[in-house]
Amino acid sequence: MNPFDTTDRCDFAAPTSPARRAWLRRTAWSAGAAALGGASLTLSGPLAYADDALKPLKLSWNAGAICTAPVPVAVKQGFFKRHGLDVELVNFAGSTDQLLEAIATGKSDAGIGMALRWIKPLEQGFDVKLTAGIHGGCMRLLATRTSGIVDLAGLKGRTVGVSDMASPTKNFFAITLKKIGVDPDNDVHWRQYPANLLGEALKKGEVHAIADGDPTIWTLRESDHLYEVSNNLCGGYENRVCCVLGVRGTLVRKDRATAQALTQALLDATEWTANNPAQAAAIFSEHAPSADIGQLTAMLKSHTDHHHPVGDAFRKEIALYADDLKTVGVLNSGTDSNRFSMRVFSDVLA
Repeated sequence: MNPFDTTDRCDFAAPTSPARRAWLRRTAWSAGAAALGGASLTLSGPLAYADDALKPLKLSWNAGAICTAPVPVAVKQGFFKRHGLDVELVNFAGSTDQLLEAIATGKSDAGIGMALRWIKPLEQGFDVKLTAGIHGGCMRLLATRTSGIVDLAGLKGRTVGVSDMASPTKNFFAITLKKIGVDPDNDVHWRQYPANLLGEALKKGEVHAIADGDPTIWTLRESDHLYEVSNNLCGGYENRVCCVLGVRGTLVRKDRATAQALTQALLDATEWTANNPAQAAAIFSEHAPSADIGQLTAMLKSHTDHHHPVGDAFRKEIALYADDLKTVGVLNSGTDSNRFSMRVFSDVLA
């Protein structure tokens, strides 16, 4: 077996299930959209709302992250309008605490972010409710092909470069290291660099591996011919989301219909992205003019945009992440994961 062949190591196929397909059929558009059984979605026919009847709403997102491609898709393809929304996109580059505070206090109505970055601050009590998963994939750990590192166990005694000591990527690989018996605090050294310097740090030998999210880490893998040691579609995480939608708590409680419309619009856009990755990449590229559309398409194909859970299935994934984060000391050991997931989650589509 070629140690650099990841074909059998990770399942990059988009997971589906009878329950998921049934949910998609139940929520297919009332305007005559076909059941979703794998066919591409299209917006044929008139919009359901006149422009002057649309509900204004602010949605925060990171315009540089390919994970958020369904957001511009929802604008360009009319999903927001179809669900009665006039969405203003707010490109947010501040800290997670600042973002969640902005949502909780009404400066923004909702946002898309990474579960493994949001769960800790949500433990502190921000009034933000998670309403849906968006997709899985997009976090990767790379090494040079001469490093001898071919699996996570090979990181023992090594140094890993990350862009943030509290990043979802660092949290994820700390969790997976812990699961295989490698102490992420004592057996592995972590060193922080700006994301755009991770590749240089690896070339200079200052670190033995690097971990980050797409598009940065994908681009480095391709340009520097690096080996993908692991990613977040391995080791039981094939059916776990990493990107989530959070909605202001007061909006959920006082205007549930709008929270529902936003959630459904983004789920529709995510499914469309899964079925039309090249078109979605072209739409997203307007926000990343220097990116290669072919590479953006390949990234989207590797993500699991077909997997966007809601309801109790999504709540259970939040609880599992809470359990994971307790193992590496990010969440308090006394936190009840099920109670926590119930507090931060809302089933607005029920």
